[in-house]
Amino acid sequence: MNYEILCSKVVAIARLTGNFIRKESMNFDADAIEFKGLNDLVSYVDKTAEKQLVRNLSKILPLAGFTTEEKTITRTGKVYNWIIDPLDGTTNFIHGVPTYSISIALYEENQPVIGVVYEINRGEMFYTFKGGSAFLNNKPISVSKRTELADCLLATGFPYYDFDKQADYIKLFTEMMRRCRGIRRIGSAAVDLAYVACGRFDAFFEYNLNAWDVAAGAYLVQQAGGQIMNFSGGDEFIEKREVLATNGLLDNELLDIIERHFNS
Repeated sequence: MNYEILCSKVVAIARLTGNFIRKESMNFDADAIEFKGLNDLVSYVDKTAEKQLVRNLSKILPLAGFTTEEKTITRTGKVYNWIIDPLDGTTNFIHGVPTYSISIALYEENQPVIGVVYEINRGEMFYTFKGGSAFLNNKPISVSKRTELADCLLATGFPYYDFDKQADYIKLFTEMMRRCRGIRRIGSAAVDLAYVACGRFDAFFEYNLNAWDVAAGAYLVQQAGGQIMNFSGGDEFIEKREVLATNGLLDNELLDIIERHFNS
């Protein structure tokens, strides 16, 4: 398997679907939405984009399975499986807030081998593949080198339907806010992780995330020299649905803060 060539094909597929999403955003009717659950929105754009991705990705790996947000297909591959979010940041898209992305990861034998995050409005294509490094629009990227939390810019997200841990999370957020340079809430976990990978953010933390939200971005962070873990410092960030992504230099300090305030 030539992962670099395969990744270039995935990049082209992501760009093609991104063009569709960008075109639809110009005339999108905010009333054309459905509710999957409390504050969990979906539109025809999500579903159509997912079908496009599935169709084109199936052409390059016909036997691969899929894990997708909108569940337009249910198939498990013996060796290869795609994990995709056709529109990460749907709420932003619906409200005309210009930060949303396509997230595509390929797993081989349960290990990531390709990660692509396409931030559509800025035209920024983040990608990585097994045996290579991480890139943004064909230029190599790496995580930041900051070691002092006071100098760092962090990112997070907030739950929109599971509020059981809200009080603890607010305590965690409050200390993080006081200890760092600032905290941003963009609304697309895939973009947050890509920004950690290229050094714009020094760390990102969020809970209640799904595999399609984080699979590609997490691999980008790892390939760019950073660290990905759950809130206990373990590897099972997808299974536990909680992610701490860092530049690899802030792990202990951030885990200590999380342990003090957040009972995962």
